[in-house]
Amino acid sequence: MAILNYTTSIATEKTAVEIQKKLVAAGAQAFMSEYDENGVMCAMSFKINNLYFNLPIRIEGVYNTLQQDSKVPRRLKNYEQAARVAWRILKNWIEAQIAFIESEQAELEQLFFPYVQNQNGKTLYETIKENGFKQITSG
Repeated sequence: MAILNYTTSIATEKTAVEIQKKLVAAGAQAFMSEYDENGVMCAMSFKINNLYFNLPIRIEGVYNTLQQDSKVPRRLKNYEQAARVAWRILKNWIEAQIAFIESEQAELEQLFFPYVQNQNGKTLYETIKENGFKQITSG
């Protein structure tokens, strides 16, 4: 089975706007987008309740997956397609998280907690990983 959304033709910017609308409905107040050296949108951050979150976009990982999948046509095995696919996958994930919030199973801060940024711009997950997960392991 090929990677989710591998045939998408929807531009990253259009998907980003769709994501922003969902997050605004959940209480997000501000957004920032980042672009790589090729002009491809590669990151999005948002603010809610004075907390800043950096969403996980790993275009290289999607690109590698597209390259290795024999079911993906050659014409779709490029960096721009990988970016479109990565953003669509993020949109699907955001929609699932918002469903948890809307059904009162969780709060936005709880679901996005690994992606909250510290004053240095690192996410909580990145910080804990750099420390070998010592803060959350026993012993």
